[in-house]
Amino acid sequence: MAAAGSSSPCIFCQIARFSTSTTLLHTDDRVVAFPDVNPSAFRHYLVIPAMHIPTIKDLRRRKEDYQLVRHMLDVGISLLQKDAPESKLFRFGFHQPPFNSVNHLHLHCFALPFTPRWRDIKYISLGPLGGFIEAEKLLERIKPLTPLNL
Repeated sequence: MAAAGSSSPCIFCQIARFSTSTTLLHTDDRVVAFPDVNPSAFRHYLVIPAMHIPTIKDLRRRKEDYQLVRHMLDVGISLLQKDAPESKLFRFGFHQPPFNSVNHLHLHCFALPFTPRWRDIKYISLGPLGGFIEAEKLLERIKPLTPLNL
């Protein structure tokens, strides 16, 4: 899904196309993962789809969308388990518009604690107003109504 009428290049699209000096932690045909430039936790990684999808509002109850988000989460879990085995708490989620900072779908992957501690305020749910949504909750929301046959 390409951004219609976008005049400035998407920084995350540039990262996904390997057009920046960003350190990549994982790449495959569907996603790219890298450290957040302004980390909010002991480990803070972002996992983005290689294809431009603006926000979670562009996801539907489709097998493809569900499998993409599931893959993003699996990559994030794998990276944190490998890079922060001493961490006891992990969090995974997405900002919902208008609280997202970049209009390219991205999963925040945290090995806690938050640093500094007050940073957790950026990652709370505001219920019907949006805010942050846990990855598992988003997966429930977009799970197709018909069996997936994964």
